[in-house]
Amino acid sequence: MEAGVAAGVPFVASPPPSGRADAPVVVAWPLLDAPRTEQALAAALPLAGLDAWRVYLGLPLSGSRLPAGGPDEVMRLAYEDAVLKLHGPVATQAAAEFPAAYAALRDRLGLGAGPLGLVGGSIGAAVAQLVIAEAGLPVAAAVLASPVTELAAVVTAMSARFGVDYSWTDASRAMAGRLDFVARAGELVTGGEPAVRLVVGADDDRVGFLDPAERLRAELGKRYAEPDRVDLAVVPGMEHALAEEPGLEPAPQTPAAAAVDRLAVDWLRRWLA
Repeated sequence: MEAGVAAGVPFVASPPPSGRADAPVVVAWPLLDAPRTEQALAAALPLAGLDAWRVYLGLPLSGSRLPAGGPDEVMRLAYEDAVLKLHGPVATQAAAEFPAAYAALRDRLGLGAGPLGLVGGSIGAAVAQLVIAEAGLPVAAAVLASPVTELAAVVTAMSARFGVDYSWTDASRAMAGRLDFVARAGELVTGGEPAVRLVVGADDDRVGFLDPAERLRAELGKRYAEPDRVDLAVVPGMEHALAEEPGLEPAPQTPAAAAVDRLAVDWLRRWLA
């Protein structure tokens, strides 16, 4: 596995087992929950058995790019304004920096002309959806695990969980609108029909994650000429995280992560062939 920085974005990458020049490329982003770094995500979701480049990118405000003050500062930003100072900046910056990072990785790793697949967990899934909707890249398939598909719903769920009231402003509503992929479902198919599998835990928060995933599945299903190109898988016993805390370093794969990994490999193998 190679590690480094591409256009300012930390990464780890593994080559396709076959070494073939036309192998697909799968790019993945972690969660803000565990696993919250590119190295930890590569251990949780190794995509074992998939003959593809597997590239894991770090998120802004996470891992090696933690702000001064570390995790405590991230929590302070979340309590101060979860939309405008944490979730929004992380997702939008990660999506904005992806094209340059991907171009740098193509040169550095010698990526071939194989199809592109995306994987994301929670806020990393929001990054993947932004890339599909806004980057203009030909994405063939995506797997969105514990996905943020409606940021406003996540804020509602987290407010109830932590006993706080989020004060919406015009700016935060605009950011939540940009990260409302149920409302933007049409934009997810404008550049083609990427095959999308949503994977959610049966024990995850229904308001924040399960119900929005079901709504996105329904909205995409209305738009796809081939309905089997969109899928929703619910993993029994799975909550939100895909690794044990603290989720910073590679760790043994949890049963939930193993289930997500199998679902991702099956989907990507099918649609990146």
